[in-house]
Amino acid sequence: MFKAKQSTLADTLSANLAAAPVEGRSPWRDARERFLRNKAAVASLVILVLITLACVFGPMFLPHTYSDTDWDAMSMAPTAQSWHLFGTDELGRDLLVRCLIGGRISLMVGFLATLSSVTVGIVWGATAGFLGGKVDTVMMRLVDMMYAVPYLLIAILMVTLLGREFYLVVLTITVFSWMDMARVVRGQTLSIKSKEYIEAARAIGVSTSSIIFRHVVPNLLGIVVIYTTVTVPGVILTESVLSFLGLGVQEPMTSWGVLIQDGTGVMESTPWILLFPAGLLSVTLYCANYIGDGMRDALDPKDR
Repeated sequence: MFKAKQSTLADTLSANLAAAPVEGRSPWRDARERFLRNKAAVASLVILVLITLACVFGPMFLPHTYSDTDWDAMSMAPTAQSWHLFGTDELGRDLLVRCLIGGRISLMVGFLATLSSVTVGIVWGATAGFLGGKVDTVMMRLVDMMYAVPYLLIAILMVTLLGREFYLVVLTITVFSWMDMARVVRGQTLSIKSKEYIEAARAIGVSTSSIIFRHVVPNLLGIVVIYTTVTVPGVILTESVLSFLGLGVQEPMTSWGVLIQDGTGVMESTPWILLFPAGLLSVTLYCANYIGDGMRDALDPKDR
């Protein structure tokens, strides 16, 4: 009797387990949960989103534009009077609007240059790693040669010859920021191309370009996302350095680098002209770095 009850209970349990749907867990869902448990990364993401929204939409709701001059409020300290919450610069231009417009330019350059450099790096590295042999040797020796060229010299030459246009700043940063991504992607491609599904694709006659972009590149998505989030702050900082040296956007358009350069000359008498754009740039870089660390821990937890 006891054995019969035990058998019945086992059959009932087996039937319930068979009837219950088994919900799979994708790697991206696990990565999202690990990222959300990282409080520093989540807080940084919220702050960065708020800064981005403020830079994009904030100037629309303020009574000043980035080029308006108030001759009665030159070098005014931060005050609620006339909505000069960040004060004004030496020409009486509202610093809050200029910081938001400058942030819009710096963030736009950062994201566009990162997107361009990541795209070039993925194509270059995946092609070199998958083809291998002499093609790989030649392509990676070109990368080594690019490392030896000082990017600041090329930036000065490009600005001198072509002018200080927005797209030239993006192009200049892109030219010298894709090599690291190419090296990373090449290393990952070398380990992927020996997998069984790559051999199967070759066996059924899939073209090399299709294998690279349909089978190799999608499997690089994790490392690409990690490296992209780490690259963004470096690119934003590079743009700020170029603008600080006078190689960025032209007046009256501005960026955080231009504002910091303006503030360094008057930091003793009007320190707010330096502190506000430098503070926004620093907070943005810290947030981007924390997000990058969080993405790395979420997508590659074994690397912690």
